[in-house]
Amino acid sequence: MAKQQATTDKRQRRERGSLNPEDILDGAFELAEDVSLDNLSMPMLGKHLDVGVTSIYWYFRKKDDLLNAMTDRALEQYANEAPFIQASDWQVTMRDHARTMRATFLGNPILCDLILIRSALSPLAAQLGAQLTEQVIASLMEAGLTLDDAVDTYSAIQLHTRGSIVLQRLYDKNKESGIERGAYYEHLTISPETTPLLAEARTRGHHSGAPDDANFEYGLESILERASRLIEAGPPSTPRKKAAPAKKTAAGSATKAAPTRKPAAAAKTVAAKKTVAAKKPAAAEKVVAAKKAAAPRRSRSAARAE
Repeated sequence: MAKQQATTDKRQRRERGSLNPEDILDGAFELAEDVSLDNLSMPMLGKHLDVGVTSIYWYFRKKDDLLNAMTDRALEQYANEAPFIQASDWQVTMRDHARTMRATFLGNPILCDLILIRSALSPLAAQLGAQLTEQVIASLMEAGLTLDDAVDTYSAIQLHTRGSIVLQRLYDKNKESGIERGAYYEHLTISPETTPLLAEARTRGHHSGAPDDANFEYGLESILERASRLIEAGPPSTPRKKAAPAKKTAAGSATKAAPTRKPAAAAKTVAAKKTVAAKKPAAAEKVVAAKKAAAPRRSRSAARAE
């Protein structure tokens, strides 16, 4: 609070009509450092700038608009403080890039809150971010990685670095807000009786899951070693491709070969035909026998009539 009061005392009362967007952003960053980005409000900013809140709304209709403008400025500041510098050794380049990124965000919580945690980028800011990523990918490909491996390697470095930054920032924010629950890795129940391996590791300075320097460096070196092995192995004979999906018929089901008639079914059909053929002569013989039996009966009837 003392810092906020000193800042307010130093600020001269503004003349009517002298306020501009850059002055508002300057005041917003000053106030956010004192009260945090979450607690920053438009009325509070008006009081900090010694202007009516309606003067701020003339340039920024709501807090989100103000935060978007602050994010754009934060990205410009980050690009100036953590530029991508390509060294003669690609591993040195990537190692310095990751370490500088981490140090910059941890050293400026407002940048971290705006860029990594809030992560709402304007089209221009998103384009600048894509151009930086393109530059790093090109650098990794010059070192010998394929496009696929270069993208995967830089994605792993970004996720590892930003993840450790955000975890540390969330832990710090909880402490700033008076929440004493701490981080999950601080509350693991570790003892020589129940978890002897973790207990021994702790005595050696290891903290499992903590976003500290040792864990960050180990993860970064693991990613770089993996990329180095890929470069030494050389590019594959054929580029990686996704498996082609099975062709589908108009009904939507996968095309299948027409089923063939099973041998057993064919044998049954042949046997049935033979049975029918065998029955036909037997029926004919019965008809002939019936005619022969009827012939003597007609002769006897004729004799009686005479």
